[in-house]
Amino acid sequence: MANKVILTLCVVLTSLLCPAAGGWTYSASDQSYIGPPNGLRRGGGGHGIIRGQRPIGPGFLKRSKRRWSPPPFNILENYSGSLPKGIERIVSDTQQNYSVYYTISGPGVDQHPIGLFSLNSKTGLLTVHKAIDREEFPSFKLKVSVFEEFTNRETDDPVIITIDIDDQNDNAPTFKDPLMFTVPERSAIGEVVGLVNATDRDLAGSLHTKIHFSLLSGQDLFGIHPETGVITTKTNTLDRETKDTHVVTVQIKDMAGADSGLSSQGQATIRLSDINDNPPTFNKTSYDASIQENDKDKLILRIPVKDKDLINTPNWVSKFVISKGNENGNFKIETDPKTNDGLLYVTKPLDYEKNKNVNLEIRAENQAKLSGTTAQWMSVPINVAVTDVDEGPEFTAPTVRYTVKENIANGTLIGTYSAVDPETKSSDGILYYKDSDPAGWINMDRTSGALRVANTIDRESHFVKNGMYNMTVKAVDSSSKTGSGTVIIVVEDMNDNMPTFPPGELILCEKEGEMGSVLLVAEDKDLSPYSAPFTFSIPSDSDGKWTVTRFNDTAATLQHVKELPTGMHEVPVLVKDLQGHGEVQTAMVRICECRGGVCLDKNRSAMFGGMGVLAMLLPLLLLLLLGVLLALFCATKREKIQLDDAADSGGILLKSNTEAPGDEVDSSLINVPMIGTETVKGGVKSALPNMGWMGDKSASTIGGQSVHENGFYKTGYSTTNMQEFHSSQYDGQQFGAQTLGTGMNFDYRNMAQDSAFMHTWRTNGLYLRQKLGYLGTEQDGRFAEDYSKAYGFEGVGSTAGSVGCCSDFGGDDNLEFLNALGPKFNTLADVCRKS
Repeated sequence: MANKVILTLCVVLTSLLCPAAGGWTYSASDQSYIGPPNGLRRGGGGHGIIRGQRPIGPGFLKRSKRRWSPPPFNILENYSGSLPKGIERIVSDTQQNYSVYYTISGPGVDQHPIGLFSLNSKTGLLTVHKAIDREEFPSFKLKVSVFEEFTNRETDDPVIITIDIDDQNDNAPTFKDPLMFTVPERSAIGEVVGLVNATDRDLAGSLHTKIHFSLLSGQDLFGIHPETGVITTKTNTLDRETKDTHVVTVQIKDMAGADSGLSSQGQATIRLSDINDNPPTFNKTSYDASIQENDKDKLILRIPVKDKDLINTPNWVSKFVISKGNENGNFKIETDPKTNDGLLYVTKPLDYEKNKNVNLEIRAENQAKLSGTTAQWMSVPINVAVTDVDEGPEFTAPTVRYTVKENIANGTLIGTYSAVDPETKSSDGILYYKDSDPAGWINMDRTSGALRVANTIDRESHFVKNGMYNMTVKAVDSSSKTGSGTVIIVVEDMNDNMPTFPPGELILCEKEGEMGSVLLVAEDKDLSPYSAPFTFSIPSDSDGKWTVTRFNDTAATLQHVKELPTGMHEVPVLVKDLQGHGEVQTAMVRICECRGGVCLDKNRSAMFGGMGVLAMLLPLLLLLLLGVLLALFCATKREKIQLDDAADSGGILLKSNTEAPGDEVDSSLINVPMIGTETVKGGVKSALPNMGWMGDKSASTIGGQSVHENGFYKTGYSTTNMQEFHSSQYDGQQFGAQTLGTGMNFDYRNMAQDSAFMHTWRTNGLYLRQKLGYLGTEQDGRFAEDYSKAYGFEGVGSTAGSVGCCSDFGGDDNLEFLNALGPKFNTLADVCRKS
């Protein structure tokens, strides 16, 4: 304890008396003294730290707490000495007061790469165990912590230690990109070929990565910049056709090319691109070809060429030009896309008699222009021989033209159109024929070819186009070979037409208080000077009602000078052409009241032929026929038929029209008399006001229980036993006056007077009783439907009543209710009224 006090006093006195020399400072925060950097080192490095107790008493400064922070450590990469090797001792100043231990973590310790470093937990010595490659791990950052040994409590904040790996020149430079370059052939000296890109893994910016470029081969053709690596040409004689690829050796060396530097080598390939420095060349110095005369569109010669430039490029593809001898356009030349040869064609026939040989000159070019050379395009002569062919005769000219006046006399010689044999130059044995003569105006002499007028030539004919008439002729030699020619006849105009008015009438509209006028227009088919201008005048022997004045060269104004009635007027007008050729023409002028230039009433007379008369009479005939039909219809209109009650009718069953009598029904039994009936107009009226049937059993409706106003019953009677019902009602003993019921009210005097009435009634009752026994059974299907059926009641209060076949019987003739049935029944009402 005494030693610590003495030491403290010494340090304080020394710092006060000689602060620059001692360099120790007192930290009041953690009661420790910190010595100068070059003072006491723990483990060979760091600041010396002396920790003591806080002095008691006034006059001492309070020290501040200081973090332990050692400087970065440096390790040389690829260390080749003995390993492991201690690097530095890391000590916390808290170990003065506590018993502590240290821990370390981070890359190189417990992270990849594991096992490079370790830290002694007691002494804090940092040790490296393996050689380190800086290019892989340029630095490490490790975390060091300090703990109290007994409580495992951190006595100080963790510290980050940085370990930098110092670089060694252990990596040679390498090429970054492929050494492939292209430069055009015949390039000038100094032309850039390409750039060599290199890199070095050593420390950037150091001498270890300063690269020097050089060529070890090809220095006569190419050069390289030692610092940038740009390759350039050193000659302008590079020829792709001689050698298209050059390989040179490139060396790259670090340390700026010093002998101690590391180096690498690579093979750079330099290709020469093509330029059109070689024109096409011909295999021969001249070519010969032959062709028959009159041949065309035929290949006569193939001309091969050679070209050293790159194949299938514009520098190689040939283009041929006929530079001489094709002034008439008889030839053409093309390029074969597969072989690059020239193909010479004849396109127009050649004439042996005119030219037996044709000399051509063909020049071969390329699609691209020549460059990098002084050579010129090459040409080659072509000699084309024309061979003779026996040809047909040829006219002196393909087309001949003659001028002829129209209306020239027939037989007049126009000219002679002859032909000769191309080989003999003679016309002997040649015959002439017309090939086409649309109007038949010309005759051609068969032996001489003379052309004469056959019919009158008219310039105004539609065969003449623009004053010209065309015909074709042919010549035939002794070998039946033919030649053709064209004759053009120019027709001169003659004054053979006079001015005329176009057909039709002119409309002159009446105007109140003034004389009207119309415009006359004349036409002449001739040409000038045989046509317009025309002169118009009124003949001297006219009636003086009209005057004419000139309007223009082809028209005049016609005006009446006196009041004229409406209608058609024929006005004579003298019209002459420029030569005074003309005659009186009649102008048809209609005077009328107009609206919009159109006559309101033209007062024209109409003439009808047979069809016109028939068209006028046809409506009258139709009206007459219609009247006859109406009269016939009215005459045959049916009156209402009055039904007379026969003595043997029975008053119940009515006759009806049937197609045939029934199989089991006696026709004499059908006439059933009506009891107490009287005949009325249009129907039968019953004397039985209430004919209801009596009975207790009722299940199906058969008869009637309610009485209509005309005496017939409408609704049915129901019974469960049809046979029982009819037998009881038609029994002879029950049908008398004593058994008919209270509602029958028969007239016994009428019954006594007509004994046959009761006999017929009983006979019918007997028949019906026998027949109706079969109803409702399946013994005979023929009778199953042969009975009276009930119809559905349509409603109550209908003024029309039933529309059945017998609805008219027993009623009066009042049909006014039909007017209220609506439009759906109008047709039915009309039929009922007519009948």
